[in-house]
Amino acid sequence: MSKKKIILIHVLCWTLLIAYFFLGEIIYGERDHYFGYSMTVVQIVEFYVCYLWVYPRFLKKGKIPQLIGGLVVAMASFIFLRYFIEQMLFPKFLGIRNYPKATPLWYYIKDNLYFGTSYIMISAAVWGTERAFKTEKQAKQLKNEAIKAELSFLKSQINPHFLYNTLNYIYSLAIPVSDKMASAVLRLSDLMRYTLTESADGKVSLVREVEYMESYIELFRMRFDPNFFVEFTTTGISEQQRVSSLILIPFVENAFKHGLVNDAGFPVKIHLEVLNGRQLVFTVLNKISHHQKDRSSGIGLLNIYRRLDLIYPQKYELNIDNDGASYQSRLRIEL
Repeated sequence: MSKKKIILIHVLCWTLLIAYFFLGEIIYGERDHYFGYSMTVVQIVEFYVCYLWVYPRFLKKGKIPQLIGGLVVAMASFIFLRYFIEQMLFPKFLGIRNYPKATPLWYYIKDNLYFGTSYIMISAAVWGTERAFKTEKQAKQLKNEAIKAELSFLKSQINPHFLYNTLNYIYSLAIPVSDKMASAVLRLSDLMRYTLTESADGKVSLVREVEYMESYIELFRMRFDPNFFVEFTTTGISEQQRVSSLILIPFVENAFKHGLVNDAGFPVKIHLEVLNGRQLVFTVLNKISHHQKDRSSGIGLLNIYRRLDLIYPQKYELNIDNDGASYQSRLRIEL
């Protein structure tokens, strides 16, 4: 379900609830309708404190203390906001109050624990239901992707290993002829070998992903040298860190395809770092070229988002900055 539909459903539900109170006021001529509206306002606030912050952030394994703390904050916001509206604003502007002025604070808090609990539970039910639908949708997408991948694999049975072995043979023939040609064939062979790498979870060592990008960059360097200006730096990577195979290379491909690689004053800058051993940050910055250098379709931004959504749901952040002159992509992934 799209975000627009979810927002529309929420607006519709709250509108119906407020209309219900308004209809009750007309039918029964209630005099205390102000308290019904104020209660609805604070319940809406409490609902979204839980729905937008507490449950998405803390309803995870190992975050029970934070979850309890978040629920306490939600309940406290309900009690404080209701007190502020009904016991401070209403007496000042309407001359009415919900509780007698002499009501002890402890009694007020105890009484509102009952009223505040319901919307904490309702928020949990709504958030849990939406999450279940989303998880089911992702499972279907993964199943469809698996079917497509299997079909693609069957179609590729021209034997990629044969191509890889052939490249190694061409490399042996190229050594006596040209060191540069032999080096290019070896780089291409390394790229082929990496794409044939398989693992149970589809992930590889981050070091190997870096080696793949280095081979890819070097092939372009051989092609455009000496007018090739690309800076590739890494920080904090190790063999223990694992990442989904070929998840980073599309950003490099797009930079080479749509950016300028021959401007010494504005080189393509690629930086990969791992913070605290757990958070990968990958940044690619390039000057925009207004001439199409490659007619191949490449990997579109929508496909990149789709793959990240499937492999790293709620564990990544991708920011794109395009000012017309330069293009920067910054990807954060929880490893």
